[in-house]
Amino acid sequence: MRYHGTCHCGNVAFDVEGEITEALACNCSMCVRKGSLLWFVPRSQFQLRTTEDAMSDYKFNKHHITHRFCKNCGIHAFAQGLGSDGKPMVAINIRSLEGIDVEAVPVKHFDGRSI
Repeated sequence: MRYHGTCHCGNVAFDVEGEITEALACNCSMCVRKGSLLWFVPRSQFQLRTTEDAMSDYKFNKHHITHRFCKNCGIHAFAQGLGSDGKPMVAINIRSLEGIDVEAVPVKHFDGRSI
């Protein structure tokens, strides 16, 4: 399945392919404040539709994940990093995807606070 995602104002837009079988809710200091529900996909399944200069980056803790957000509206639509297999991955905030019923997606809870 192909999904289209954006920030609130539309300055950051992307497409992603795959099947959403579950989302991850993390309780780390960043995620608990954002309220993101994350879906992890290989970088090859993600296509940015806007220019890099529409976004700002934020890294914290061990600086392994680059949190991307819109410079204009501030919405965090995705993050980038390496998966546990060492390959590039993207963590999609499914709340930024069009046509998703987030209440229908099973949520797995992750204790990021203890890392």
